[in-house]
Amino acid sequence: MAKDYYQVLEVDRGAKQPEIQKAYLKLARKYHPDVNPDDKKAKDKFQEVQRAYEVLSDSEKRKLYDQFGPKFEEMGAGGPRMRKSGPGPGPGGQPFDFSDLFRQQAGEGAHGGFSDIFGQFADGGAKFRQARPRTGAGTVEHQIEIPFNTAVLGGEVQLSLTRDKGPPETIQVKIPPGIEDGQKIRLRGQGAPIGRKKKGDLLVKVHVIPHSYFRRRKKNLELRVPITLGESVNGATIDVPSPGGTIAVKVPAGCNSGSKLRIKGQGVRSKSGKAGDLYVEVQIVLPKTIDAESKKWCEKFDANYTSDPREKLKW
Repeated sequence: MAKDYYQVLEVDRGAKQPEIQKAYLKLARKYHPDVNPDDKKAKDKFQEVQRAYEVLSDSEKRKLYDQFGPKFEEMGAGGPRMRKSGPGPGPGGQPFDFSDLFRQQAGEGAHGGFSDIFGQFADGGAKFRQARPRTGAGTVEHQIEIPFNTAVLGGEVQLSLTRDKGPPETIQVKIPPGIEDGQKIRLRGQGAPIGRKKKGDLLVKVHVIPHSYFRRRKKNLELRVPITLGESVNGATIDVPSPGGTIAVKVPAGCNSGSKLRIKGQGVRSKSGKAGDLYVEVQIVLPKTIDAESKKWCEKFDANYTSDPREKLKW
């Protein structure tokens, strides 16, 4: 039994053209063969969606479909015949330019979006051909690694790029303060040629090298700092590194290992200029060698515990 085209596109029978188009784009993105290269069911579903949209996006074909159902083409030798198409038709049966539509959804010039995946395609998505360069075409993507400190404070890095077997080019890339791992920097006019005079954009994806001691949590920084047993018991003022330089941090007397001390404004600074905080987690470390007198002192010190420190530990 032939499936209802309205059900295929997941729209009501009274849906307007913008609703049909929106539903089609959503399903086409989901089931496109490039997104599901090894899924035959997805390919079949994609072709089914293509077929449904081809009919429902054409006012004449939709009228006949509503009257006669999926077999309206067979209602007499003189009846209308479906034409095979390349790109899916737009409203009124006009050719449908996917690169424009997906650029509108993903943002002008977005790289790696569905304007690249879809391009222009024919016969239900089985074959592809190169689309004409348009605004946003010519986008080239590159990846770089930057130190943790540069990601927090900002700076510049050099990017070596080779175009079309030409000599390597060195490009200076400005790193904005507070950039996060996986974010992209767009360099206008540094991509592949579009026609004779224009160039697309270069998208630089940033990977941040982890720091040996600092950890980042959005705008906040975390740092584990070793302290002595005496500093924990008696309290102390210790020097701690931070993005703004070395700062003095007061450790309160009786501070347990694992306690976190908050230093406001010493985290990652955002574009607005507001900085996060630095959280210093103290870790008590013991000397490598402990003499007999110190051990006896520790036994005496343990007498100060009024309860078992592990009594709340449960499986």
